[in-house]
Amino acid sequence: MTSTATPRKPRGRRPLNKHIHLAAHFPGVNNTTVWTDPSSRSQIDFASFEHLARTAERGLFDFFFLAEGLRLREHKGRVHDLDVVGRPESVTVLNALAAVTERLGLAATVNATFNEPYETARRFATLDHLSGGRAAWNVVTSSDAFTGENFRRGGYLDRADRYTRAAEFVATARELWDSWTPEGEPRPFAHTGRHFDIEGEFTLPRSPQGHPVVIQAGDSPEGREFAASAADVIFTRHGTLEAGRAFYADVKSRLATYGRTAEDLKIMPGVTVVLGDTAAEAQERAAGIRRQQVSPQNALLTLEQIWGVDLSAYDPDGPLPDIEPVVDSGLSQGRTERGDPRAIAEQWRALSRAKGLSIRQTVIETTTRQSFIGTPQAVAAELDEFVQSDAADGFILVPHLTPGGLDEFVDQVVPLLQERGVYRTEYTGTTLRSHLGLKEPVRPAREEGLTA
Repeated sequence: MTSTATPRKPRGRRPLNKHIHLAAHFPGVNNTTVWTDPSSRSQIDFASFEHLARTAERGLFDFFFLAEGLRLREHKGRVHDLDVVGRPESVTVLNALAAVTERLGLAATVNATFNEPYETARRFATLDHLSGGRAAWNVVTSSDAFTGENFRRGGYLDRADRYTRAAEFVATARELWDSWTPEGEPRPFAHTGRHFDIEGEFTLPRSPQGHPVVIQAGDSPEGREFAASAADVIFTRHGTLEAGRAFYADVKSRLATYGRTAEDLKIMPGVTVVLGDTAAEAQERAAGIRRQQVSPQNALLTLEQIWGVDLSAYDPDGPLPDIEPVVDSGLSQGRTERGDPRAIAEQWRALSRAKGLSIRQTVIETTTRQSFIGTPQAVAAELDEFVQSDAADGFILVPHLTPGGLDEFVDQVVPLLQERGVYRTEYTGTTLRSHLGLKEPVRPAREEGLTA
């Protein structure tokens, strides 16, 4: 594919022809999915997964991405309403999707805090073999004691220990994936470390792409360092071009420490897209989606997560509470912490006073802003600008509807990216590594009998 873009100035910068990578996130249990829309369908019916995956493959996306939930969240001692629809196990779903897709990468989130290396390595190696080299593992960690109650070990790990365990977990899985000889013969493995002490024989030969692709989700300093040392893709978020450039430069600068180059790690923020025939129509649609995402009930629920107390007596269309938040109240369980509740409350009050916003309007303003809003032409140009300006290598699209939330983007934006010469017109490889432009892992030299 030949790019028609002209070289960027000042002199010495590379041409504006970087390839854009795209992936699709299945909208599951979260506060951005709109369940009240008439076109919304089940998020546990296989037909929903199949529809979105087939749409992503029709759009020549790199991969299809599933999140994970290891426990149903609770609020005020009850299971959160949206969670009663269920949280399927990711790898099981992707094994089924491998049979109805041909080239699309298949990425599952599996927690490195509450799983074990041998079992996890075997599950992903199996998916990689069944799919012909299209598997990816999104490595996440948890410091949540509430989630830990579902597991034999129970409890949780301190924040610092989460990433040391995850790093050793990934390294151990890679030892297992490399444990067979190039001739296809099993060899014993043995690993002794701070978190794992295992030995035996792995049950599968090296998979078609060498190792499944490793994805890391996280923006913290620890997450960035872990991604630089061990990941192939980092799933992140940033709201502006400037923030994206700063994140991109920071993470890419860390790679040399580990003997890696900028091409060895792809940075793909999660984004949303709202399209319209005109800019005004797109903005109107985006505002309507935000109102659907933040119903009066959800506005109060979000506020209660910050304030840590029952606010059901408050009017969602009225002012924010003048009481101070209760820290560590335990009112909500199983949710990612937003930060210091007192600081957030002060920021939200200041915003509310400055703009005259109600509770619901404040929650809409602070939690559900779409990333790219406009005509298909404008959105294609803005996505391209992010990539060519080194704010991202591509994007993981997070639609607000299940399962048809990608249809408009694939039909209207993908052809425009292709016309700009920055997006593939066909798959040229069969593995996920080939889609992402990643090298196959080098098989390490070793003595007979693998020892870490």
